[in-house]
Amino acid sequence: MSGNDEQERSVRAAIEGELRLLDPRVRALPDAVTELLDPEFTEFTEFGASGRRYDRVSILAVTSADGEDAPAPVATSMSGTLLAPGLVHLTFTTERDGRRVRRNSIWRRTESRWRLYFHQGTPVNSP
Repeated sequence: MSGNDEQERSVRAAIEGELRLLDPRVRALPDAVTELLDPEFTEFTEFGASGRRYDRVSILAVTSADGEDAPAPVATSMSGTLLAPGLVHLTFTTERDGRRVRRNSIWRRTESRWRLYFHQGTPVNSP
């Protein structure tokens, strides 16, 4: 397998995981979200667009609060880079209800599965 193939497969797996985390049907199920979180996603490993810091417990409460019928954010410009074997950095923008947020995620492969290790969202004031 070439380095380029590894990068493409790794980035694709991280993007698939990220898209699952954005899906309201997945977010409504704490067990499904937990499966997508790295074992070390514990204390303050997400910084939300609100500026709030989230840990595993608080992120599960937030993701399940809207329910599966909530509108999904629209993700655009999603791209990724393989930082090292088993470590991908994603960048993308989401929009929901007129609110745009630039996002960065780090996905790590553990136990042969890609899981979210870190996430940050920053509000965008202009297009």
